[in-house]
Amino acid sequence: MAMTTGPKPASRGAGAEGRLQTQEMILNVGPQHPATHGVFRLLATIDGEILINAEPVIGYMHRGYEKLVEQRDYRQITNLVSRMDWLSGINNELPLALAVEQLMEIEVPPRAQYLRVILCEMNRILNHLMFFASFGAELGAITPTFYAFREREDIQRVMEATTGGRMHFGFFRPGGLKEDVPRGFVDEALKGVRQVIERLPDYENLLVGNEIFKQRTIDVGVLDREAAYSYGVTGPIARGSGIDMDVRKDEPYLVYDQFEFDVCSAPNGDCFDRFWVLVREVGESARIVEQAIEGLPPGPIMGKVPRVVQAPAGEVYVRTENPLGELGMYLVSDGDRRPYRLKIRTPSYSNVSALSHVLANTYVSDMIAILGSFFFVLGDIDR
Repeated sequence: MAMTTGPKPASRGAGAEGRLQTQEMILNVGPQHPATHGVFRLLATIDGEILINAEPVIGYMHRGYEKLVEQRDYRQITNLVSRMDWLSGINNELPLALAVEQLMEIEVPPRAQYLRVILCEMNRILNHLMFFASFGAELGAITPTFYAFREREDIQRVMEATTGGRMHFGFFRPGGLKEDVPRGFVDEALKGVRQVIERLPDYENLLVGNEIFKQRTIDVGVLDREAAYSYGVTGPIARGSGIDMDVRKDEPYLVYDQFEFDVCSAPNGDCFDRFWVLVREVGESARIVEQAIEGLPPGPIMGKVPRVVQAPAGEVYVRTENPLGELGMYLVSDGDRRPYRLKIRTPSYSNVSALSHVLANTYVSDMIAILGSFFFVLGDIDR
């Protein structure tokens, strides 16, 4: 496709001023194979090289997590929710554990809280590095993929040795963790995140400082602050539109209030700013892991939990900062060993809803850059 970028194209009425009149065409983009962003379809109305309207069509991967949990006890649900966003498995488990702990009034030991933070932030780095690789590849740059997977593999190895899983971890439990971390965890985790910090300038030089990348992303796919608010956009996408919101700072959970880290935001709301925020968050997560490891206390990794996890009747809503935005879980219990109802608010679902607004009256050649800059996972949408 041509690399036409710049200000948004004129409206269709421009034909009276000499623009060639063309006929609108409906273009089906997808459904795509899961090897891309997932099974996603975009119903695009185009007029020449201008994208007049774009309607995201979802639901091709719907697996009914919210109904399946009603047939499983609280410990079994962990392995279900970790599969929603397959790049953020251990982060998906956290709000569920927090919700059950709040209903049952379980106190989580300090060591377990610190380890939860460490594992969640390492998982955040894994998530962001994957999108760093995929976004570069979508714009024609394959080299970032090799860089990102090099660092991913070092951290992934630590996560796998700790949890026993490579993508679906199933490690958090109501009251703490499945087990303590293995010998050598601290040294290997520190080594992995410090390599990320050391090599982050190389990542920025590859894409953020690349002139071709700038031409493809600056002033392209602009999502202004007000529109981001109205669509309920969260995470790096919202922070790329100047919304300085992060649940870890605004409503601290676990022990996040004991660490120093910055909430990175950018004002323009274009593809470049969204990507810049994503890259900067990798460094901030590495900082949090370093601080948490340095302050990691000894002690148990499981609180006082009954042999049978049976939450009392009641309801609770818990939200956490997932790598792609706010993940909320509304849990309703009727006193049984299984939830009566679990409603999940996933970040990708709300973020993708803004695509129709952002894609309207843009160039067809910018469509892939805009889609890639929204960093969504279809399992998170079609839960």
